[in-house]
Amino acid sequence: MGDGIGRNRGTESRLAQWLRKRPRRSAAGAENDRETLLLAVAAAGLPLAPAAHPVGYRCSCERIGCPTPGRHPVSFAWQTQSTTDRAQIERWVQGMPEANFITATGMVHDVLDVPLPAGRAALERLLAEGVEVGPVVVSDAAEDRPDEGRMLFFTATRGTPEDEDEWWPCELDCHPETMDEHPGLRWHCRGSYVLVPPSRLPGDEASQPVLTWLRGPEHALPDPLNLLEALTDACARHAAAQEAQGAAPEVAWPLTR
Repeated sequence: MGDGIGRNRGTESRLAQWLRKRPRRSAAGAENDRETLLLAVAAAGLPLAPAAHPVGYRCSCERIGCPTPGRHPVSFAWQTQSTTDRAQIERWVQGMPEANFITATGMVHDVLDVPLPAGRAALERLLAEGVEVGPVVVSDAAEDRPDEGRMLFFTATRGTPEDEDEWWPCELDCHPETMDEHPGLRWHCRGSYVLVPPSRLPGDEASQPVLTWLRGPEHALPDPLNLLEALTDACARHAAAQEAQGAAPEVAWPLTR
């Protein structure tokens, strides 16, 4: 997909149709190029660490009632374990053939994480306006949970300011007092992580959702503030539509295990 896609009305309309009708990628197909995909992420400078994987609807960690099945790191030391070292990633991939992988945010990059419908609308707007958009991951929803899809926009990190009081950890992005201001949006920064393709999500093993790159890690990381207005506007419209339909407010994936 070229960066110019969506800069005129005709192409913008085709983009919308493609996003909505994009065929679901099978878990088996994703596994065929798993190592290549992960090494491309590391080559782009995004640190990786192994994560749990889904076993149907359960988690490989075998914790009873795991709140984030298949979505959390294997090790509690994931922040120091995360690496871009090719040899280490190859060892992990070969030694843990079913593992998902996370990338630690707040070191090189941040991630703006929004509901899939809001992400689609925001991406159309950003491309139509000629805004430079970086890597984007699509996390499709399971067929029996159609409202749980997410779109992840990878950006440059905000960095660590000289005044520590100007910084906040990722947990603050989903506290109740911030939900009204930015409904459905989560800013993954220091202390957080996101899954990367081709990670799988819980679901029926015959049709488990698989994360895919809509725009690959080779794209330059943009300033997050260049994307924020379009994303927050799209999230607000999506939340209003949900409220009008009587649906419960959408909450971003939790961080805690």
